[in-house]
Amino acid sequence: MTQDYYELLGVARDASTDDLRRAYRRLAKAHHPDLNRDDPQADARFKAINEAYEVLRDPQKRALYDRFGAAGVQARGAAPDFRSDFGDLGDILEEFFGFGGRGRARTGPAAERGADLRTRIKLTFDESVFGARRQIELVRRETCDVCAGSGAKPGTQPVRCTVCKGTGDVRKAQQSVFGSFVNVQTCQQCRGRGEVIADPCEACRGQGRSQRSRTLEVDIPAGVEDGTQIRLSGEGEHGLWGGPPGDLYVALSVEPHAVFERRGNDLVVELRLNPADAALGAAVTVPTLDHDRTVTVNIPPGTQTGDTFEVDGLGVPFLRRAGRGKLLVTTFVAIPDKLTREQRQLLEQLRATLPGSGVVERSNTGFWDRLRERFR
Repeated sequence: MTQDYYELLGVARDASTDDLRRAYRRLAKAHHPDLNRDDPQADARFKAINEAYEVLRDPQKRALYDRFGAAGVQARGAAPDFRSDFGDLGDILEEFFGFGGRGRARTGPAAERGADLRTRIKLTFDESVFGARRQIELVRRETCDVCAGSGAKPGTQPVRCTVCKGTGDVRKAQQSVFGSFVNVQTCQQCRGRGEVIADPCEACRGQGRSQRSRTLEVDIPAGVEDGTQIRLSGEGEHGLWGGPPGDLYVALSVEPHAVFERRGNDLVVELRLNPADAALGAAVTVPTLDHDRTVTVNIPPGTQTGDTFEVDGLGVPFLRRAGRGKLLVTTFVAIPDKLTREQRQLLEQLRATLPGSGVVERSNTGFWDRLRERFR
């Protein structure tokens, strides 16, 4: 067919590359032989459309055609190879109906979620029990205020990648003994984004994000433990190309206390008893964590090392429900290692009235019998 290429595609002689591409896609869809099996001229028309598009979309071939016509193009060794964007029916089905071909061209880079960040806060024992409000300093990548995250200099826009034609992938057909196959790789020119930045933003150097220092306030709930991790949603690094931000994870490290030990939601304090208080009983003042508040614990006569006394409501607050744990007062009897003469005399008199020391015989009774005997 010797029809003028511009007339064949239905475009003006000064048509842009995008105009040529749109016209070619419309005609290729309408005249592909696989979609017009009953028309004997479909194959010839389709080849002519391919020939026209292959020549006009190439600047050098188009210049030759404008000066010498189709014969001049072929005479200069620039004849079209007819391997167009729609070489087979599968490509057309993919482009227009969403299946069966190479994949559609992207309209822009895919949104990318921002990275999660992690930091650590060291708390005092009291802060972990009653909660606190702390400030943290962090550095994160945020959307560039100058280019609004596009990476391009204000007044410009990213342009379509000429290597992958905006798809982000480069496809190469290869032949083997088993037939032909297509190898798909991420475009190295645009790194899979489908766009390249010709004039990058000076503030972020084309990255779309820049480093910022931020101060955030974190509410530490009452009752957290050492190793607890708090997630601050959306406080991580900002996303790319409209993607959502990441999260900030705050790990808590709790310093030990000089007096109290935590066991779950209970607070344990060790109470040192002298032998007289353990044997005779006593009322002992015990500290708590509640603003220098103290409680009095009544120690009954005969208290042994390891006995525990419970005080309700003075432990650690529960994280997910109301109330607090217990204050557990554990006793141990402290035997003095140095005695005055008077103390020695008194203990000698006491020893004379007590049963002698000796080995305890193992009982044949069961555990529950021994337990009842203990309480008795």
